[in-house]
Amino acid sequence: MSSSHHIPRGRASLEVLRAEAREELDTVIHERLLAGEDPWAFMEELPTVDELVVYLLRADAINADDGRYPSPTREFRVLRQIALDHPELTGTVWRMLGRHGARSPRRQGA
Repeated sequence: MSSSHHIPRGRASLEVLRAEAREELDTVIHERLLAGEDPWAFMEELPTVDELVVYLLRADAINADDGRYPSPTREFRVLRQIALDHPELTGTVWRMLGRHGARSPRRQGA
């Protein structure tokens, strides 16, 4: 096991991944409320459950590649593979790709 003791999610079902993401978001919200933050000021900046699932799966891909952050081309491929592995996340993946400016490998040279 690596020094970070990261446990990959492997082939967990989308329901399990969403439950994990929901729990993580609930913890973040709880901590921010305890810190006295106004929920009207921070709720819109938090990712959705499905966005957090994509981020968690992306983190797994980075950890599987010895912690190396992906190039823009690899980033596109990683996110595209997430959409292929979990079709219910396809819309979320494409919105995230558009928002973060990741481009397909064909368009890199354009």
